[in-house]
Amino acid sequence: MRLPLSWLHDHVAPDLTPRELATRLAMTGTEVDRIDHHGVDALEHFVVGKVLTCVQHPDADRLRVCTVDLGDGGEPAQIVCGAPNVAAGQTVAVARPGSIMPDGTKLKASKLRGQTSAGMILAEDEVALGDDHAGIMELDGTLAAGTPLADVLPISDTVLELEVTPNRPDCLGVYGVAREVHAATGAPLGAPPWADDPHPAGDGIPGVSITVEVPELNPRFTARAYEDVTIGPSPAWLRARLLAAGIRTINNVVDITNYVMWLTGQPLHAFDLDRVAGGTLNVRRARDGEKLLTLDDVERTLDPDVLVIEDADGPTSIAGVMGGQRSEVQAGTTRVLMEVATWDGPNMNRTMAKLQLRSEAGARNEKGLAPEQALEAQAVASRLMVELTGATPVGGTIDVGGPGAAPQVIRLRDARVVSLLGAPIDRATSSGILTALGFGVREADDGLDVTVPPFRRLDVTREADLIEEVARLNGFDALPSTIPENRTGFPGRLTPQQRLRRRAEDVLVGRGLAEAVGWSFTEPALLDRLRIPEGHRLRQVVELENPMSEAQSILRPTIVGSLLDVAAHNAARGQGDVAIFESGTVYLRHGDPAQPLADEHHALAALVTGPMSPASWRGGTGPLADVFAAKGLLEAVAEALRVELSFKACADWPFLHPGRTAEVLLGGTRVGFVGEVHPAVAAGWDLAGRPVGLFAVNLEQLVAAAPEVVAYRDVTSFPAVRQDLAVVVPDTVPAADVAALVAQVADEVRIFDVYAGEQVGPGKTSVALRVAFRAKDRTLAEEDIARLRGKLVKRLEKELGGELRG
Repeated sequence: MRLPLSWLHDHVAPDLTPRELATRLAMTGTEVDRIDHHGVDALEHFVVGKVLTCVQHPDADRLRVCTVDLGDGGEPAQIVCGAPNVAAGQTVAVARPGSIMPDGTKLKASKLRGQTSAGMILAEDEVALGDDHAGIMELDGTLAAGTPLADVLPISDTVLELEVTPNRPDCLGVYGVAREVHAATGAPLGAPPWADDPHPAGDGIPGVSITVEVPELNPRFTARAYEDVTIGPSPAWLRARLLAAGIRTINNVVDITNYVMWLTGQPLHAFDLDRVAGGTLNVRRARDGEKLLTLDDVERTLDPDVLVIEDADGPTSIAGVMGGQRSEVQAGTTRVLMEVATWDGPNMNRTMAKLQLRSEAGARNEKGLAPEQALEAQAVASRLMVELTGATPVGGTIDVGGPGAAPQVIRLRDARVVSLLGAPIDRATSSGILTALGFGVREADDGLDVTVPPFRRLDVTREADLIEEVARLNGFDALPSTIPENRTGFPGRLTPQQRLRRRAEDVLVGRGLAEAVGWSFTEPALLDRLRIPEGHRLRQVVELENPMSEAQSILRPTIVGSLLDVAAHNAARGQGDVAIFESGTVYLRHGDPAQPLADEHHALAALVTGPMSPASWRGGTGPLADVFAAKGLLEAVAEALRVELSFKACADWPFLHPGRTAEVLLGGTRVGFVGEVHPAVAAGWDLAGRPVGLFAVNLEQLVAAAPEVVAYRDVTSFPAVRQDLAVVVPDTVPAADVAALVAQVADEVRIFDVYAGEQVGPGKTSVALRVAFRAKDRTLAEEDIARLRGKLVKRLEKELGGELRG
C-alpha cells in the first residue's frame, strides 16, 4: 500500500523524518518496502506567475511567446508556451530553470525556434496533478506573483510503500496506519474521520429495495442514495492524494469511493441509481455460465462460487471485486446509490483467483473486514458527496445484516506476559499500548480485561495475541537477551540420524558436487514431463487444498524434477557441466485410505552431466558422466554409511533410459534407482546431446541400516595372491551375479572388463575379474589356490552355467 505522508499527517504527525518513521514502523511489525518521492522537487523554483503579454511565435504556428511576472522584483521572464489556452492576464503555475520535474528531469533555460524560454508554464500533468495536457492550469487571480506554488497546490509528497501482512487489513487504510503510528511514537491521534456523519437518520430509501440471499457470504450490506449530483473533476488536493497513492483519477464520484477506501480501508461502490433496473439490488450466487461485462471491458463467465449483485435486469457487478459497465457512474449521472458491504474473505479470494481478476477492493475484502466498518465508510462518503458533488441525500440508510458479533473480552494476566516474553512489562505500559491501538482496557485482579475492537476481531482472539501486541509496540529489541533454559542437563547436539545424513551429504560435497535446494511444491505437469504413466505409484500425489498457483499445487513425489530444473537453469546460462545433489523430503499419497497423512520420506539424489574432469594442459577432458558415474557416487555414499547396496537391472522408471537403469537394493529391499535420464526427458529440459547420470535413494532407509557401532576387521599380515580370471557365462547373467559368486570364494573381487564376440561364441559374455585370495593364518600355497579355483569353477558351472575362459 502506498501511503502519502501528507495524508497521514492529517491524522497523526510524529516529529520524525520519513526514514526514522519507516524504521519505527518496521520495528513494530509494519514493514516499509521503500520510500518514494511523488511530484516535483526543488520546490523553490516553482512559483505563481502573472502572464503580462502573449504573442504569436514568429517561426511556429503552435507556440506563443509570453512575458511573465514572477514576483522577484526583476524583469519579467520570457517563456515560450505551446498551450492553446494561454493568454495575457492569466495567473499561472511556472517552473523556473532549476526545477526538477516528476520524471527527474532538471529544467534549463533554452531556445525554442530561436526564442529564449526561461522556464515553463505548467499543465496539471507536468506537476503530477492529473493526466490532462490539453492546456495550462489557470490559478486564482487573487494570488500574488512569486507565491511559492507548493503553498497553493499539492505538487510534492513523500510516499511510504508498506508491506501489510494479511492479518492486518486495518492497516490498508490511512487512518489504520495513523493509529499504528500513534501507538508506536506517542504522537497525538486525530479524531476518526467518520466521527461526524452528516447523513439523515432513517432506515429506508424511497424507491430502493435491497435483499441478500446469502447472508453467510454477505454479513452486511448498506446503501445510501443521493440526487442532484454534478459529475466533474475532483479538486486538486484529492487528485494529488490519489495519484500519490497510485490510483488513477476518473471523476469526483468515483474518486470519492477510492479516496474513502484508501482512508478507511473499506471498499465502496457507486451505482448510477437511474440505471439500476427496478430500483432493486439482490445479492446471490451466480448461475453457471452467467456472463457479466465488468468495468475493465472484459466479459466474464461466472459460476455458483461467484457472488453477484443483480438488479431487475440481471447481474450488475461482481460482489466485492468489481462493478459492471451497465450501472457505472457516467458524465450524465445525477443520482447515485452508494453501496458499502462486508463479504466473506475466502470467497473473495477464490473469486479473484478463478476469474483472474485482482482489484484494490477485492484485496481488502479477501482479508476479512468488520461489518462495523461499513457505516464508517458511508459517513465519510456522505460528507464528501455533499461537499464535492453538490449532492442532496435522499432518505436514510438501508442496512441489511447490521453490525457484527459482540466484542470479545480477553483477560491479559501479568504472569502470562512474563512467562511468554521472559521479562515483565508493567501493567500501566500494557494498558497504554492497548488503549493506543484502539482496544478497550479495564483493570482486573491479576491483569487487564481487554475488549477487542471490531477491526481486530479476526486477528486477536487469545491472550497470546494481546501479549504480542504489547511486545511489538514496547519493542522486541527491549526484551533482554537470554539463553533458553536447558532442562535435560546435556548440551544440544545432533541425533545419530542427523549425523549420518550429514555424512552422506558431505561425501557428495567432497566429490565436487554442489548442493541444490528445490521447492517442495511443484506442478502436476511435471508428471507428464517425466513421462509418468497413469496408474504409476508416482502419480499418487498429494494435492494442496489452497495452492498459491497451479505451478505449486502438489507436493513433489520425487526430487528428480527440481534437479533437472537446476541443471536446465545452469545450462541456459552457459554452465552445462553440472554436478549437483539435493537432500530433502518427497511426498506421496498414502496407499491406505485409512491413513490421512502423506507417505513422506527424506530422499537423497544427485545429477551429473558433462566431463568427469576439466580440460588441462596434459590433454583433453575426462569421459562424460553417465550411469556409472552416478553409481560410483552412490557407492561412495554407501561406503561412508557402511551399508551394503546391490544393483539389479530394472526399467520401472519411465524418465530413465531403459537400458541404463538399475534398482538399488538394500538387503533385498528396493531403496531407489540409478541410471541415465531418458533422452526424450532430457530434451524437455534442454539437456539433450550427452548423458545425464542420476541416482535417488530413500536416505532414511540407508541411515536406519547403518550400524550404530562400527566393527573393524583385523588386518592380516599374510600376503594375498592376486590373479586375473575370465569367466564366460550366458549373456543373460548379470556381471554383478558373477562378481557376487566369486566374492564368496575370494577375498577381494573387481570387474575390469566385459567382452562379447566371436571368441566366446554367440549368446555368451566374458567377464574379466581381478581377484585376491588370502588366508588369515598363513600364506596360501599353490595347492591352496588350485583348490579354491576348483571350487570356484564348480560353483560357476552349477549356479550360473559358466566356466573359466582358457
